[in-house]
Amino acid sequence: MAKPIMLLGCTSDAGKSLLAAAACRVLANRGVNVAPFKAQNMSNNAAVTPDGLEIGRAQYLQALAAKVTPDVRMNPVLLKPSADTYSQVIVNGVANAEISAMAWMERKSLLWQHVKNALTSLQSDYDQLVIEGAGSPAEINLRAGDIVNMAVALETQADVYLISDIDRGGSFAHLLGTWACLAPQEQGLIKGFVLNKFRGDPLLLGNAMDWLQEKTGIPTVANIPMYDHRLPEEDAFRGSDTFVKGELNIALVIYPYAANMDEFDPLFHQQGVNVTVIREQQSLSRFDAVILPGSKNSGASMAYLANTGLAQSVIDAAQLGKLVLGICGGLQILGEKLLDPRRLEAGDFDGLGLLPLTTELAQIKSTSQVHFQWQNQPMTGYEIHHGQTQTTGKVSEFLQSNLGWQRENVVGIYLHGAFENAVFMSWFVHQLGQDLPTQDWHQIIDIELDSLAEKFARDGWL
Repeated sequence: MAKPIMLLGCTSDAGKSLLAAAACRVLANRGVNVAPFKAQNMSNNAAVTPDGLEIGRAQYLQALAAKVTPDVRMNPVLLKPSADTYSQVIVNGVANAEISAMAWMERKSLLWQHVKNALTSLQSDYDQLVIEGAGSPAEINLRAGDIVNMAVALETQADVYLISDIDRGGSFAHLLGTWACLAPQEQGLIKGFVLNKFRGDPLLLGNAMDWLQEKTGIPTVANIPMYDHRLPEEDAFRGSDTFVKGELNIALVIYPYAANMDEFDPLFHQQGVNVTVIREQQSLSRFDAVILPGSKNSGASMAYLANTGLAQSVIDAAQLGKLVLGICGGLQILGEKLLDPRRLEAGDFDGLGLLPLTTELAQIKSTSQVHFQWQNQPMTGYEIHHGQTQTTGKVSEFLQSNLGWQRENVVGIYLHGAFENAVFMSWFVHQLGQDLPTQDWHQIIDIELDSLAEKFARDGWL
């Protein structure tokens, strides 16, 4: 097996995930049997593997880039924030209540063995690993509990590349400072510095890279331009607060612990559609539709809607006949009640009452990929929810097998990824009085990955 390639960042959002996906596709296109790996991820953007296990959305995308089946070994630990000081811990694809309740620094002894096992297993099945770190390896306060950055680098003796987001400014200070915070044996693993998201004239960099190499002995191996792309982000969220006349305007209501926001990327890129992010109370009457996304804590999200007045805004929009769509946690909020006897989230709460549904949070989470026929066309998506929902009144089945319900202009579904299907996108815009050309999002993602790989092969260092 070749030495693993590891991408570390000076900061969060330095571009590690995107560059890891690019590296995976470049190597896969060269015929290399490659797989991604990230020991521990923190994100409420999750995906479900074919065998029904949860991993971070970034590693799922990187597996697609590598042209291999997404596998829980690629992200053995996933942290999903559901309160200011609490995250649900997913271990090997399954929520672990015992570890979730433990203090941060006490987890390493339990989690590290899972990380090592996943690494060993992947290395036996693949010729090359592309490993992504998390945050920054220079966070001294977190070093004792590290299972994702230098601990993995040392375990695998990977070729490490340190990435800085030059668009933020201060890149050379970030690179030098991060390098200086590492132990000598860790510094010895760094093979190159990478400037990422560069815009402007490269000549303006002058001799800064030579200066940095004189200080550290490490070359700057690439200056990656800012890439425009339609690939999902790990945590960043595409959205604007702009209303565009002449287009279908969708109000996407954002509340605390909103989850799986990447599933709305197809809407953001759909011709003739404008998505406006709504965070504060306002009338929604001018919008064509309102969407309530998933949530890692539906009770806390509902409390936010009530406290800000947005709850009444959504009710008013529904009463005006606007299409209101709730997905997963959004579905639960549209219902009458959510019961939380095990205190998995924020306790019991009353919903908006727009759908005659009652949900109880179960200890075991439902996680599965879903494939079925809808309107005589194939539909795919995935479920991730603790909620078990029952009808309490007259309501129509919208999707099969308790995946969704409809009462007039209000629809709630448990299916994530619905907009990635052209048939669902067509249904959605048709409900709003438009017939727009739609595309299968899965095909678009594959085209985008090849485009990204082509750019990276030109600008990168592999």
